[in-house]
Amino acid sequence: MDKTYQPHTIEASWYKTWESEGYFSPQGTGDSYTIMIPPPNITGSLHMGHGFNNAIIDVLIRFHRMQGHNTMWQPGTDHAGIAAQMLVERQLESIGYNRHNLGREKFLQEMWEWEDRSGGNISRQIRRLGSSVHWTCERFTMDNGFSKAVKEAFVRLHQDGLIYRSKRLVNWDTKLHTAISDLEVENHYEKGFLWKLKYSLTDGAKTAEGKDYLIVATTRPETMFGDAAVAVNQTDERYKTLIGKFVELPLIGRRIPVIADDYCDHEFGTGCVKITPAHDFNDYEVGKRHNLPLLNIFDKNAAILPACQVFNIDGTLNENIHGNIPAEYAGLDRFEARKQIVAALDAAGILISVDTHDLKLPQGDRSGTVIEPWLTDQWYVSTQVLAKPAIEAVEDGRIQFIPKQYENMYFAWMRNIQDWCISRQLWWGHRIPAWYDASGKAYVGRDEAEVRANNNLSANTALQQDSDVLDTWFSSSLWTFSTLGWPEQTNALKTFHPTNVLVSGFDIIFFWVARMIMLTMHLLKNDDGTPQIPFKTVYMHGLVRDSHGEKMSKSKGNVLDPLDIIDGIDLETLIQKRTSGLMQPKFAQKIEKQTRNEFTNGIASYGTDALRFTFCSLASTGRDIKFNMSRVEGYRNFCNKIWNAARYVLYQGEDCGQNGEEVALSLSDRWIMSQLQRTITEVTCQIDRFRFDLAAQTLYEFIWNQYCDWNLELSKSVLCNKNLPIQFQRGTRYTLVRVLEIMLRLAHPFMPFITEEIWQRIALLAGIQGKTIMLQPWPIADETCIDKTAESDIEWLKTLITSTRNIRAKRHVSSGKFMAIFVKNASTEDQRRLTENDALLKKLAKLESITVLTAVAEAPLSLITLVGQMEVLVKVADLIDNGSELDRLNKKIAHFQGIVQRMDSKLSKIAFLNNAPDVVINKERAKLAEAEQALSRLIEQYARISTL
Repeated sequence: MDKTYQPHTIEASWYKTWESEGYFSPQGTGDSYTIMIPPPNITGSLHMGHGFNNAIIDVLIRFHRMQGHNTMWQPGTDHAGIAAQMLVERQLESIGYNRHNLGREKFLQEMWEWEDRSGGNISRQIRRLGSSVHWTCERFTMDNGFSKAVKEAFVRLHQDGLIYRSKRLVNWDTKLHTAISDLEVENHYEKGFLWKLKYSLTDGAKTAEGKDYLIVATTRPETMFGDAAVAVNQTDERYKTLIGKFVELPLIGRRIPVIADDYCDHEFGTGCVKITPAHDFNDYEVGKRHNLPLLNIFDKNAAILPACQVFNIDGTLNENIHGNIPAEYAGLDRFEARKQIVAALDAAGILISVDTHDLKLPQGDRSGTVIEPWLTDQWYVSTQVLAKPAIEAVEDGRIQFIPKQYENMYFAWMRNIQDWCISRQLWWGHRIPAWYDASGKAYVGRDEAEVRANNNLSANTALQQDSDVLDTWFSSSLWTFSTLGWPEQTNALKTFHPTNVLVSGFDIIFFWVARMIMLTMHLLKNDDGTPQIPFKTVYMHGLVRDSHGEKMSKSKGNVLDPLDIIDGIDLETLIQKRTSGLMQPKFAQKIEKQTRNEFTNGIASYGTDALRFTFCSLASTGRDIKFNMSRVEGYRNFCNKIWNAARYVLYQGEDCGQNGEEVALSLSDRWIMSQLQRTITEVTCQIDRFRFDLAAQTLYEFIWNQYCDWNLELSKSVLCNKNLPIQFQRGTRYTLVRVLEIMLRLAHPFMPFITEEIWQRIALLAGIQGKTIMLQPWPIADETCIDKTAESDIEWLKTLITSTRNIRAKRHVSSGKFMAIFVKNASTEDQRRLTENDALLKKLAKLESITVLTAVAEAPLSLITLVGQMEVLVKVADLIDNGSELDRLNKKIAHFQGIVQRMDSKLSKIAFLNNAPDVVINKERAKLAEAEQALSRLIEQYARISTL
């Protein structure tokens, strides 16, 4: 082995070997164990969340592979719909193009070229992370097989009455020109305005105060042309007599009714609210209850377009389609229209006041633009029918969430679920398998030929396919089974589904997890006809945050690339990566300053194993992860520790009983073998419980503290003791090799590269056959090797040795100087341990003698420490230079003499004693007594040292 651990010299070559030899393929003889990778989006590089997720899954896969399970980790990537299309569109804009210039076909060619580059890059990154995925079955959510599965799922759900097309209000992204789901909307709170407007009453109607108008409060005056009513609360005495009357819409004079609805709040504004059903979600529900007309004011030319054609709604007022919009406002952006409309209302005397108002502003999570509620035809999944069995599967334990509290989040959403809008007005994605005739009638089928055949449509009937695509989450919801060949009943589907575990961040529990459960349970059935679940366990982990607890994001400039930690990156390149993109110069300067302060010399190369072990050590269930580079550095040192221990064992390993020679185990051998069994049990238990942090902690404690720090040191006392029979030295070598080999297998799921490299050498000494550690059996604890006597004896020895070393360190005694110790109150057990381990104690604690004192014997001046009830006395003369110690004591004596003098003077003053409270006087007397006692001890110690 090389003298120093160099991860890059071993990682690339070992991964190539593993992959080329087919070690990642399913091959165990036990029950199947399957995990589907949460497919990363083809939008660039993997981030820290992906690195963390992959590390956790690979621990589980390697662990179960070593346990003999028929393991399969399905890899793949997601086409990422909106996100990927946005990215490519930005690239085109940078060279003066857009998708409309290119047309759909050429734009999709650009998208596929991007997928080839990005998907390939992601696959390379997954390999660098050491992930043992089944590469020969890699999938993409728009490959041919997946497309077939998506069409099949859509058609079946439509046939079952669970997919339908309907005109409803949606969240419309005016920048991306597509509908988005509620889950893709972020609500931001900011200061806005509340405009109060006069709506004139008609037909001579008046309010209780005798006014011929209502004052209507609104936060969106630009939508007034779409108003269908003014609503009041039926219990509001101010407006009871006006219910059923009419008001005139300002600026255009259209009559609209005054209606009563519980939605209205007496306390909000004036108690009168304008109802615009086509442009507000709450108003839409009011409109349905009162059968109000739906008047779009933003749907440019929508009325004359066929149902299959996409049109871009960018937030401009339409061209008077409904006869509602004065010509001067047609074509204006909604916010510009607001300014002009408010000015016109003010000029007409209609604007009463403008008040500041706390506003909830919905924004698209990707575009950042203000979302416009918009009435349009979209495709929906009816979710309440699907949600019921999905809820029951979690309630009865067929699917378990870890941590369990995430079940509450799941239930809360599923029990209040709304129908899912699955159509998107994009070009990149699975095109909806629906065709329209000239009248706008929709036909659903797997392809146009099937549509014509099933509906007896002649060749002369013109059909046009829906131009919309499906929400990305619809296709990814089929991930666990469509990757295995569904709708065909393949052997892979029968063998590996349901999958065992889904490892995912809690932030997509609604986007993905719940939808996978719903669609899988509807589309797949067990042999007995019951719904099949997609997975048995959902392990939800937290988000990876920076060292300050902030969410990592490009806009904050605190993103870390896992490959930069593995390979290292210089400071200037790191700054360039963090500040690249469209940023304000001042903000870029701030990020540069923060980066220079945090990463003075850039990021060193730590290797994959150190990063993976860091992720696992931080994986406490459900909590967000504060990622700190010092942890990675510490675990890189851990790798070095293992490497150096292996070099020592290899150097000592010959004649370790591998050929059947007789061996005898020393106390330290029996102790480390016993501790190993407990470690095997604990690590296995914690992985089974998904407590990767505790498993990593247990491994670290055993390897660093017990094996490397203590056992290797204890072994030297045996190997260097020529008075011991050769069987004991051979036994120690046997133990060193055997424990290291098992220890490497325990650590392999966490640190695959370094364990494989060392195991290849250690296995030869241990007489173990096999080409790779990853196919070796997972260690099983041997209860017969647990030796409680050896454990207690070694713990006693460790305490004694550590105590004397601490005294040596505190007193700055040279490591080459041997000390004499005395023991008092030694029990029979203590004396046995002292006798049996005399040579070992003297060697490791650097002792020249160990003297057991009788009850009447007087010890020399000593420092005392305890080992249980036994007192250990270290002779002071061995620890100090008399002259220096007397000088030190003189200074301390003078210090306490000054304290005693001052306190004595204070307590002798009559005025203090007469005026101070008793509590204060008693406190000062106690301080004096303490100082006098300390002074007395120092003087006594000075006198004793003076006689040495």
